[in-house]
Amino acid sequence: MVAMPAADEAVLARRAAIVAALRAIVPGEGVIETEAEMRPYESDGLTAYRQLPMVVVLPQTTDEVSKILRYCHREGVKVVPRGAGTSLSGGALPLADGVLLGLAKFNRILEIDYDNRVVVAQPGVTNLGVTHAVEAAGFYYAPDPSSQIACTIGGNVAENSGGVHCLKYGMTSNNVLGVELVLMTGEVVRIGGKHLDCGGYDLLALVCGSEGLLGVVTEVTVRILKKAEGARAALVGFPTSEAAGDCVAKIIAAGIIPSGMEMMDKPAIHASEAYAHAGYPLDVEALLIVELDGPEAEVDSLLARVSAIAKESGSTTLRASTSEEERLRFWAGRKAAFPAVGRISPDYYCMDGTIPRARLPEVLARIRALSQQYDLRVANVFHAGDGNLHPLILYDANKGDELERAEKFGADILRCCVEVGGVLTGEHGVGVEKRDLMPTMFSKEDLDQQQRVKCAFDDKGLLNPGKVFPTLHRCAELGRMHVRAGKLPFPDIPRF
Repeated sequence: MVAMPAADEAVLARRAAIVAALRAIVPGEGVIETEAEMRPYESDGLTAYRQLPMVVVLPQTTDEVSKILRYCHREGVKVVPRGAGTSLSGGALPLADGVLLGLAKFNRILEIDYDNRVVVAQPGVTNLGVTHAVEAAGFYYAPDPSSQIACTIGGNVAENSGGVHCLKYGMTSNNVLGVELVLMTGEVVRIGGKHLDCGGYDLLALVCGSEGLLGVVTEVTVRILKKAEGARAALVGFPTSEAAGDCVAKIIAAGIIPSGMEMMDKPAIHASEAYAHAGYPLDVEALLIVELDGPEAEVDSLLARVSAIAKESGSTTLRASTSEEERLRFWAGRKAAFPAVGRISPDYYCMDGTIPRARLPEVLARIRALSQQYDLRVANVFHAGDGNLHPLILYDANKGDELERAEKFGADILRCCVEVGGVLTGEHGVGVEKRDLMPTMFSKEDLDQQQRVKCAFDDKGLLNPGKVFPTLHRCAELGRMHVRAGKLPFPDIPRF
């Protein structure tokens, strides 16, 4: 029998102690420690990167979360919070020496308050679950990511998720009124509530989009909206993507704010139609889905104006929905675009960058040129109204260097977004995917200031370390920083 090195024995002993401590806090089946059972947690939606966590813990109450974080803070144990794992930027990628804290058991709606038009929900409630809970009374929750059937409200807060209707009704940050947050020290704080605004620093906006770096959200108060009197969607086809992009800019310039305005190019159109049979035209190079809502007379008037603008921009076809079933079918095709593209390629890399709408034609041309340069196909599906691009780079990870080429292709797209006045992410977050691109958008001073905020909430840097920031800092008292500690703990993440 071969003797185990002392270092390995020490690591195993520490892990055993951590597992025992977690079992004392979360009894029963709340702690997962075997390799086979932890496999489902090894990656999120960015499946090119995988890493088994040290251990998985699944608390059910805020008190359990508080005790877990307090213990990990005292013992210097890293923690990675996780919702449904639909993140596309590696935001929930585990650490080999860290605890993965899953919030799937926080799945109850705690209160529906129609008088104040809010819902109080636990973070594991799905996005669509909120709408299902209130739709019988004529209400709905506006932010609607394509993954809304699976993604959770807590994850939406972490990434500041958007969706097809965020153009008119805003991102998650515009629809969240309050959160209950557990800090790394175990302290439970409440920010905001049922009221529309709170005094002092805007900490709620800071938490939305913080990617699990500041605290663990255990309760969310969201506003709900009354369903519009009427809504109609139009499918508008164009001979080129540039013409469709030009139409988007002209619609907004005319003062029209559709409830949703999405765009797909030919590869995405064909994939979605074959998958969802939504009735999309197949003889166009680009398709806009433009939805208008409000009083029926207003909807009809705006639809006529959009039709005239589309014709002026060179549209070759326009079909407006004539029933609620047809409107929903138009959107079903768009929301199925990601899985539909999965049927035509073994793998795809979903990008997320945002640009000024007026630069849309130029950026689409750049993406087409990059596609030829890297010899990889790309399908464009994105929120055209707010300039949030989602190019899907098609590749086969089993073929040569296609994954590496896909990553370089994606990085060039994001650099292009920043170059034309846009940003690295619209709703998917930075995670590990865009981490090393942060200096293309932010100066050293910018990143230092952002890190100081992180240190103010998490003095030991234990919450989701290695995400967002391209370099690691040591946090000192009062959120000040010592010298840089060099590269991240895992610059070369295991990739499969």
